[in-house]
Amino acid sequence: MTSANVAPIRLLVVDDHNLFRRGLIALLSQDARFAVVGEADDANAALAAAHKLQPDLILLDNHMPGVQGVDAIAGLKEMAPQVRILMLTVSENVQDMAAGLRAGADGYLLKTINTEDLCDSICRVWDGDSVVSPEMMGKLVGLLRQAPQVSAVAAKAPDALQRPAPDVALSEPGIAPMTALAVAPDDPIHQLSPREREILRLIAKGDSNKLIARALDIAETTVKIHVQHILRKLGLANRVHAAVYATERGMG
Repeated sequence: MTSANVAPIRLLVVDDHNLFRRGLIALLSQDARFAVVGEADDANAALAAAHKLQPDLILLDNHMPGVQGVDAIAGLKEMAPQVRILMLTVSENVQDMAAGLRAGADGYLLKTINTEDLCDSICRVWDGDSVVSPEMMGKLVGLLRQAPQVSAVAAKAPDALQRPAPDVALSEPGIAPMTALAVAPDDPIHQLSPREREILRLIAKGDSNKLIARALDIAETTVKIHVQHILRKLGLANRVHAAVYATERGMG
């Protein structure tokens, strides 16, 4: 995405903290892969900006005055149907993350992320991946594991996330570690080739296509093809679901 012939990703930054928002815009503007086309400090302003500017991707805070970010996602998608939404928030609450992903967010990142990883995550989402901060992935898996018939959760994550979770402080360090599910003989994981299993294991670790390609010494385009095959064989929607699926089976 560094070629001069490739159009930059057009970004809309939505955050009610002026200092953070302006600092983030300044950082992103230094990267030739991005063009910040607008900013907003609340959900209503974001809806108007999304309709007018039709950005490629929205960086969306959650806890803002008035309408929260998660509650604005559906409206933003309606205003800009092709837009991708990446939540960038301080909230480590697993219910906030679940609500965001259920509403259609393409990723959930914490504001503690460093600039390089944020930029990489934006590009990954633009390329069709879903991203979740490593600190939150275990909590997401923990939430899904509480649902009944958990073996189907990864394939139907939006439905599973709608089920009310028990009152468990998932963010507390004292939670008992999860045990891997037994893999049934008819589990679609058996359809994966050894290379695809290897890539699935790296996805569960949170590695990007670039890191996977580097680790396996193969082309990044080859990794993308493998990932598409993995999702198709397992009947999953995206990388987040794949990571949950793999972690449930002890591959994480």
